[in-house]
Amino acid sequence: MSPSYRVAGAGDGPAIATLINAAFRVEDFFIDGDRTSDAEVAGLMAAGRFLCADDGAGALLGVIYIQREGDRGYFGLLSIAPGHQRAGLGRALVAHAEALCRDEGARHMDLKIVNLREELPAYYASLGYRESGSSAFKDTGKLRWPAHFVHMTKLL
Repeated sequence: MSPSYRVAGAGDGPAIATLINAAFRVEDFFIDGDRTSDAEVAGLMAAGRFLCADDGAGALLGVIYIQREGDRGYFGLLSIAPGHQRAGLGRALVAHAEALCRDEGARHMDLKIVNLREELPAYYASLGYRESGSSAFKDTGKLRWPAHFVHMTKLL
C-alpha cells in the first residue's frame, strides 16, 4: 500500500489531534498530558497547514505541520501512527513538506525539537538539517524535566 498525500481540510482537525497525541506518547517521560488539542490544531490550521499521508481510504497514517514566511519554511509536529512508524513515512512527509515549501519560494526549511528527545538530532541530520540555535520551552507547566528547543535548519 502506497500512501496518498494531501493538505488537510477543516474537518481533519480532530483526527490530526488524535494522531499527534498517539505519536507523541513517546514524550510521556517528560511531558504531562496530551501534546495537543483540537483547539490547538485548529489554531495551527489558521496559521499554516497540515500535510497528511493517508491509506487511500481516509485513515491518517501521518501528518506534518507546515508554515511559510518569506523565503523560510517551517515544519513541526511530524507524527506517524504508531503502527506505521519506522517504515520511511516520516522521511516521505518531510520530503513532501520541503518540496511544497520550495515550490512556493522557500529557500530554507526550519524545525524545532525538544532537547530531551536525544534521538532526533541525528535523525534530522540524516535528512540534511544542522543545528542553528535554541529557545525556551514555553509551556513549562506540562514539563516534568527542564527542557528547551533545539533549532535546526536546511538549505532547500
